[in-house]
Amino acid sequence: MPLAVQFAEYGTPDVLRVVDVPPLTAGPGQVRLTVRAAGVNPIDWKILHGYMRQVMPIDLPGGLGSDVAGVVEQVGEGVTAFSVGDEVLGASLTPSYAQSALADPASLVSKPPSVPWEVAATLAGTGITAWEVLNELKISAGETLLVHAAAGGVGTFAVQLAVARGVRVIGTASERNHERLRSFGVEPITYGEGLVDRVRAISPHGVDAVLDASGRGEIPDSIELAGGPARVLSLVAFDAANTGIQVHVTQLGAGSPKALGDISDLIEAGRLQMPIAGAYPLEKAGEALAVSQSGHLSGKLVVVPA
Repeated sequence: MPLAVQFAEYGTPDVLRVVDVPPLTAGPGQVRLTVRAAGVNPIDWKILHGYMRQVMPIDLPGGLGSDVAGVVEQVGEGVTAFSVGDEVLGASLTPSYAQSALADPASLVSKPPSVPWEVAATLAGTGITAWEVLNELKISAGETLLVHAAAGGVGTFAVQLAVARGVRVIGTASERNHERLRSFGVEPITYGEGLVDRVRAISPHGVDAVLDASGRGEIPDSIELAGGPARVLSLVAFDAANTGIQVHVTQLGAGSPKALGDISDLIEAGRLQMPIAGAYPLEKAGEALAVSQSGHLSGKLVVVPA
């Protein structure tokens, strides 16, 4: 029987268990994957803690994860897009912290051979989120974008996608991540007290837009630097919605094949990088979630079932 990470009650990562689960069967319009890697996202530990139970109820025992990269091992009735043995990446229908998962072919794209499994597993959540928020901010060539937590999962994607669009990017991050951000074409600065002055020292007229992937209280400074809340977007500061900023809510398992394909092409062409901050076996998925919750990441975390 395949193994999967499950929890029977909400709580800390200590409640996670690796258990045998019944084999999955691909229904009509579905494929079953052998999971090679699963992306770890902040929403995963929020689900585990029960923070999302009002808007995203799940039956317990339940599992975690929706970002997936793997090999098609079974094809359901009516599926023509993929065949057994195809290597794919995208979003799963069933929890991806597991050896096996079901997926809708419409939420998958072929994995380029040169893209490592661990990197492929990060694209559906953080990659598409970064793609979407840049579109929501209507950021375009010649503008200046400030990204908070620029070295984190979404931030790493967003700054590179923005630079590829011809945008000037300023990114807040710990000093240990500044050199890597510079290699992406980003102008790094430290976060914390005095942020407005540090930004104005290199961009006297402020910025055109702000992406907040941090949630450490930068919204007032961001509104000041952007000349108002209209083009300030946060992924985490839901309590600041009444300020007039945009708040982006990522849909679990949502995936745009076009965005996924374009991002995969950029990675394969060497124009976009996704550093992997850590890869964890199923039995250490709890450690991955604890690291994710702690913040200050430099890249993405993944769970590797095999």
